Amino acid sequence: MYDAIIIGAGPAGLTASIYLARSGKKSLVLEAKSYGGQIINTLDIENYPGLNHVSGFDLATNMYNQAKELGANILFEKVVNIKNTNKEKIVITDKGNEYKSKAIILATGNEKRKLNLENEEKLTGCGISYCATCDGAFYKNKIVLVNGGGNTAIEDALYLSDIASKVYVVHRRDSFRADVKTTNLLKEKDNVEFIYNSVITKINGNEKIESVEITDKDNNQKTINIDGLFIAIGAIPENENFKNVVNLDNSGYIITNEDCHTSTKGIFAAGDTRRKDLRQLVTATNDGAIAANEAIKYINNLE
Repeated sequence: MYDAIIIGAGPAGLTASIYLARSGKKSLVLEAKSYGGQIINTLDIENYPGLNHVSGFDLATNMYNQAKELGANILFEKVVNIKNTNKEKIVITDKGNEYKSKAIILATGNEKRKLNLENEEKLTGCGISYCATCDGAFYKNKIVLVNGGGNTAIEDALYLSDIASKVYVVHRRDSFRADVKTTNLLKEKDNVEFIYNSVITKINGNEKIESVEITDKDNNQKTINIDGLFIAIGAIPENENFKNVVNLDNSGYIITNEDCHTSTKGIFAAGDTRRKDLRQLVTATNDGAIAANEAIKYINNLE
């Protein structure tokens, strides 16, 4: 029996495990893939307080080692189901193992929706990004392209328009899904060019991105030389296996309040997996600390 089981070993989950360990609680971290979450692929992080420049791999490894040294038990197994009873919570993994706990912290994050094109994975972090506020500063006075038509894409383009010399916005439809006010602000920018009814069909580059091929609805193609590609076509939360125990919104994110409580007592959610406005490294670690603190209070009340 564990005091708490944390599902996910990204920044939110690892932070939660650190706080639980320091409080003397026995915790288990279950991770389906590798520790670190999405930041593991970020070459240079410069917006995390106190660290001017650090690679995502180094920061994630430091978090992982810190949690381990404090006594966190971390296993690499994918959680496929959760059973909630009045006395305990049972977590079932793809290896057929069952783990029992008093509390659960869901910190599974989300996965950025990808174009699934050749070179996309290879050039991620080398000109391809899924977060303008994370990486936009690297493209001062350079040419960038934003792919997408929702609020995230338009907000990213607006943010980048104050940094880059030129911003292309490519959208597969003839109008944006983003709110009108933000879209109109973007249309007032002199250095922004809109390309409608088009999709990216090819990414070119060896060590770094060099250009993209754009194909319109009439199958006309053209190549645009760019320094950076920001893909903002949505994200996929990995919460399908938890919908039997917590409430999800229409996009699949876990509904919580700001103290990370879900709809089920004793189950908390932290980081990108929960419904929120800003998904950043610093907000993930913030959530991890809050969720752990709330879980500790919940466990103490049980005892």
